Amino acid sequence: MGSTVFDELRAALHAVWIRRWVALAVAWGICLAGWLVVSQIPNQYESHARVFVQLRTVLPTGSGVTQAEQTRDIDRIRQTLTSSVNLQKVVRGTDIAQTVATDRDVADRVASLQKAIKITAAQDNLFEISATIANAGASDAANAKLARQVVQKLIDIFVEDNLSNNRDQTSQSLQFLDQQLAARQTQLQDAEAKRAEFQARFLGSLPGTGSLDDRMSTTRSQLAQIDSDLAAAQSSLAAVTSQMAGTSASVAGVGGTATAGPARARVAAIQGQLAEARGRGWTDSHPDVIALKAQLAAAQSAARGEPVNVGGGTGGSPNPLYLSLQAMRADKASQVAALQQRKAQITADLSTFDARVAQSPGAAAEQSAIDRDYAVLKDQYSKLLADREQVALQNQVQTQTDAVKFSVIDPPTSPRAPIAPNRPLFLTGVLIVGLCGGVGAAWALGQLRTTFPTATRLERASGMPVIGAIGEVVTAAQTALRRRQLRMFASGAGALGAAWVLLIGLEFVQRGMVA
Repeated sequence: MGSTVFDELRAALHAVWIRRWVALAVAWGICLAGWLVVSQIPNQYESHARVFVQLRTVLPTGSGVTQAEQTRDIDRIRQTLTSSVNLQKVVRGTDIAQTVATDRDVADRVASLQKAIKITAAQDNLFEISATIANAGASDAANAKLARQVVQKLIDIFVEDNLSNNRDQTSQSLQFLDQQLAARQTQLQDAEAKRAEFQARFLGSLPGTGSLDDRMSTTRSQLAQIDSDLAAAQSSLAAVTSQMAGTSASVAGVGGTATAGPARARVAAIQGQLAEARGRGWTDSHPDVIALKAQLAAAQSAARGEPVNVGGGTGGSPNPLYLSLQAMRADKASQVAALQQRKAQITADLSTFDARVAQSPGAAAEQSAIDRDYAVLKDQYSKLLADREQVALQNQVQTQTDAVKFSVIDPPTSPRAPIAPNRPLFLTGVLIVGLCGGVGAAWALGQLRTTFPTATRLERASGMPVIGAIGEVVTAAQTALRRRQLRMFASGAGALGAAWVLLIGLEFVQRGMVA
C-alpha cells in the first residue's frame, strides 16, 4: 500500500515537472491578475475620537433643565448627528468640497459618509466618533487627512447643535408662549366683561354671592338651620314658661323682710342655670349639668353659714329663682322673635329667587356656561404663565451657563496605516493561489494524456508482467540544454518570488510615506 502511494506521488511529480513551463506560465498569469486586483482595492483610513459629555444640573428639579431632559437632548443629538443636513455641512466644510460640483455629487458624498461614519456610546456619557475614508481616486495621505477632518467636523457640529439649537428652541418657545398668553388674556378679559354684565343684569338685586344655584342652595341651607334653631328656642321658651308657672314670685318673711346674702343669691343663680339646661333637654349626665351641680353643692354649703338679714314688717320678699326664670324667659322670647324675623327674611329671599327664575328660566344655565368658560380660560392662562416663567428661567440658565459641557477625551487621530485591506496578506495569498494553480494545471494536463511513467503502472494497466525497463540515455548536448532550461525555469520562478517581495516592499514604503 505504501509503495503504491509512493509511486503515485512520484508519477504526479513527474507529470508536473515535465510540464513545469505550463505550471510557471499559469502561476505568473494568476499572480499578475490577482496582484492587479489587489492593487485596485483602495486603502481605508480610519480616524476616531472620544467625547465625554458632562451633565451639570444648575437648577433643582422642576426649576429648569432636568438631568432627564439633558440626557434626552444628548440622545437626540447622537441620533441626528449623521442626518443628511449635518453630513452636508461635513461635505462642504472639509476637503470633500473640492470633489463636488453639483447637488448630485453632494448627495453621493452624503450617502457614502452615512456608511463610513459610526457613533457609538462606550459608556453612559462617553461617545466614540469614527470615520473610515477610502477614496480610490485620492492618495493615501489625502484619505488619512480627510478622515481626521471628518471626525473633527462632526465634533464641531456635535457641540454647535447642543449649544445653539437648544437656545434657539427656547427662544422660539418663549415667543410662542407670549403669543398664546396675549390671546388667552384677550379671551379672559372678554369672559370677565361678559360675567360682570350678567351679574349686573340678573344678579345685582339678588342677595348672596356666587352663582344663582349656589345662592339658592345657600339660602335653603340657612332656612333649614334657622328652622332647627327656632324649634330648639321655642322648646326652651316653653320649658322656662312651664317652670315659672310652678315657682312663686315671692318668699314669705317672718316678723320682717328677709334679705338674701351673696351666697344665697349665687345659689339662686346656679339653680336658674340648671333650670335653663333642663329646658334645653340636657340630662343629668351632661358635662355642663354635672359641673353646675358641683357648683350648686359648693354654693349651698357656703349659703348655710350665711346669716339672713330680717327687716321690719311682715310682707314677703321677691323669689330670686323666679326673677332668674323671668329674665331667662325674656331672653328666650327675644331669641325666638329674632329667629322668626330671620326666617321671614330668608323666606322672602327664596320667593325672590323663585320669581326671578320663573321670569328667566335659562338664567342658571347661562350663568353656569359663563362661569365654566371663565374658569377654563383662567386655568389655561395660569398654566401658560407658569410655563412661560419656567421657559424664561431655563433660557436664562442656558444663556449664562452651559447645562451640557463637552470634553474631548481623545482628539481625532491621524491614521498612519490603513485599517483595510491587509495588502501584504492578500499579496501572499495571491502568490500561494498562483503556485497552486500552476501545479494543478500541469497535473491536470498530465491526466489528459495516458502515459506510464513507471513499470508498475504499466503492469496494473495491462495486467501482464513487465520483464524490464530501459532508462533514458541523455547525451552531453541534451544535458547542457536541460541545464540551460533549468536555469531559465529557476529564473522565472525566482522572478515571481522577487515580484512578490517587491510588491510587499512597495506597500510598506507607501505606508511610511503616509506616516
